[in-house]
Amino acid sequence: MRATWPTLILGAALAAGAVAATRGGTPYTVETLGEALFFDTNLSANRTQSCASCHDPDYAFADPRGMASPGDDGVSLGDRNAPTASYAAFSPVFHRNDDGDWVGGQFLDGRAATLEDQAGGPPLNPLEMGMPDKGAVVARLRENPDYVSAFPALFGAGVLDDAETGYAAMTKAIAAFERTPLFSPFDSKYDRFLRGEAELTDEEELGRLLFFSEQFTNCNQCHQLSRSQIDPRETFTDYRYHNIGTAENTRLRALNGVAPGTVDGGLADNPQAADDPAARGRFRTPTLRNVAVTAPYMHNGIFNELRTVVRFYNIYNTKNEAMRINPETGRPFGPPMVPQTLSAKELTHGPALDDRRIDALVAFLKTLTDARYEHLLED
Repeated sequence: MRATWPTLILGAALAAGAVAATRGGTPYTVETLGEALFFDTNLSANRTQSCASCHDPDYAFADPRGMASPGDDGVSLGDRNAPTASYAAFSPVFHRNDDGDWVGGQFLDGRAATLEDQAGGPPLNPLEMGMPDKGAVVARLRENPDYVSAFPALFGAGVLDDAETGYAAMTKAIAAFERTPLFSPFDSKYDRFLRGEAELTDEEELGRLLFFSEQFTNCNQCHQLSRSQIDPRETFTDYRYHNIGTAENTRLRALNGVAPGTVDGGLADNPQAADDPAARGRFRTPTLRNVAVTAPYMHNGIFNELRTVVRFYNIYNTKNEAMRINPETGRPFGPPMVPQTLSAKELTHGPALDDRRIDALVAFLKTLTDARYEHLLED
């Protein structure tokens, strides 16, 4: 599949007349340059890691390797699960809306305001690609003859002569690639259903009705952007920040050396929101597109199964102790790390769900899988 992508992107660019450089005789565009950069392991300290290492295009631009992604040094392990990069381009610029809510941005804490800002983060993160500074990254760019010709042609003469301008051009190219339809095709079974090209099973239809219900679930409290249930560009996130009470992932902490009990501040780690006392423990609502094939789940990768996630949300409404057991551990779900900022209003909306309705919701969520990833779905 990867081998076909340059042709697909190039074809669209040629049609738009956007070609401005060449790579070995093949026309380059900002998008195809971004693609080359996205897969370029030479932009990491040990030349072993690229953007695609943690945002694998074969797995919906998420990382299937574990609870958190390993670093370029082969030793470092972060404390958060890498979110999917699919549909990331639709997140608005990080800001505070008229209601006082923080909205948008990239990363789980929104510290990157835009897609370009996000693209510039991993190369300089010591736990990820590990480059010492922007100048070192741009020096790596200058090692590649194709880049040496493409960057000036697309971004202006001398762009790679300066660390700041060269690095900014790199992030713009990567962001341009991430804005192509390859990351957001809107071609899942759900999309085909909206267009009258597919039918949902009875179970999937029940799950759809439950998901969008204002009475029977809390799903759309955070995972519906449009007020219309038939919006063909629904991304299934409100892009706001919520504390849903996820417990500490002690298994991950045992691997990465983070001291047990350490609180991940989430949104509070974003300098723009650091002075907001309500920000602690909140994380940006992820898209549910491709959610069925982008395990593990939650900001710290604590859950392996999608059904476990739905069951977890149910603990805020059920009094049935058996339904409060984590099926992956056989023990009760752990306590929230920051109970003071829990999004109680959203979490307690709706009645408790039984197993049939939980299964129906999972069935519906599977219909949000892009067509090229449907083969990853379990029967």
